[in-house]
Amino acid sequence: MLYKRDLGFKIKNLFRNFGLMIACYILFFFLMGMLNAYFPELDLKQYQQSDLLETLTENPLKFFFLAVILAPVVEESLFRSLLKPSEQNLKLFFCSILYIVGLVLMPENAHWTLKYLLLFLCIAFFYYALGELIPEKLMKKINYWIYRRYLLIWIFSAVIFGFVHIFNYVESFQIDLVLLIMIFPRIIAGFFFGKIKLENREMFWPIALHSLNNLMVFLVMFPILE
Repeated sequence: MLYKRDLGFKIKNLFRNFGLMIACYILFFFLMGMLNAYFPELDLKQYQQSDLLETLTENPLKFFFLAVILAPVVEESLFRSLLKPSEQNLKLFFCSILYIVGLVLMPENAHWTLKYLLLFLCIAFFYYALGELIPEKLMKKINYWIYRRYLLIWIFSAVIFGFVHIFNYVESFQIDLVLLIMIFPRIIAGFFFGKIKLENREMFWPIALHSLNNLMVFLVMFPILE
């Protein structure tokens, strides 16, 4: 009974944070509209997410898999797993780094389903191996050190999460005022993903909130591009 009440609270908290995040988006875009009205020379359309839009148009199933399923799992494992982590969270963090390395090394012309299946199998093995190779005492010491710095990690991970999404707009890292404005909603999202990880205390919840966020984008964009 206690578990059911706890689960019910966490589900309500998920949708409460989702609503707050959407409200922050609306406020941000309202302020951005005012900024554009006062400074029309600020060209907010000079950067486009061309690769993402191309994938959505040509292969909606692939886009859905990458945006709604894979990206939330990998990105939250990388950015939110160190927020008051458990031992399993730490292993997820190391696995997410392995995923990124594997993605860089994987041939670009490999079929996307085979590529991600192979990466998943390698990461599953690595996750198991970490539990066997790293002494439990060392894992607990690392956990304790990270746990105490959760506030710094929360804010830092939200900002870095936003900056990583610069590559949605440009091929190599650069920064200007327009790009900062474009990535600010991701910083907002990163803040709420971290918030729900701290409140609900499990990795499932930031992944779920991230998936809801990306699903909303998919449902808005897909009918427009068809």
